Amino acid sequence: MYKKILVPLDGSKVAENALEHLRAIAQGRSIYTVLLIRVVEPIIVGVKDIIGAEHIRAAEDKLEADARKYLKKVAANLKKEGLNVETELVVDGYAATKILEVARDKNVDLIIMSTHGSSGFPHWVFGSVTHRVLIHSSVPVLLVVPKGSKRYQ
Repeated sequence: MYKKILVPLDGSKVAENALEHLRAIAQGRSIYTVLLIRVVEPIIVGVKDIIGAEHIRAAEDKLEADARKYLKKVAANLKKEGLNVETELVVDGYAATKILEVARDKNVDLIIMSTHGSSGFPHWVFGSVTHRVLIHSSVPVLLVVPKGSKRYQ
């Protein structure tokens, strides 16, 4: 049923809870591709004026390098388990929008993601990435409640 699965990750252990469910779904099935995506969102414009553009660019370059390294590590672990894994790093975009664009452009059949991640302050300003993906996705979305999270009743 699922030939291509998209797993958005933000670098946090909380978001990696989705990988357990990916493994459970992929085990013994003919999933052709797992696509791991990491979106590096831009640093808020007003901060650039305070800190200076050159310092912001250096910080953004480090974020991008760290994200590439992270995706490579996670992909290598999944490949050891026999999965065909591709990675995609998206720089300069809002996570929910970019996740949905990649899902559409790559013709994925399923998105598996954690209900929580490392969004912190931007979550309160811009809303939940998970919520936006869920309500705007044209493919099924499997939401994973991370271990240790309070379950809403």
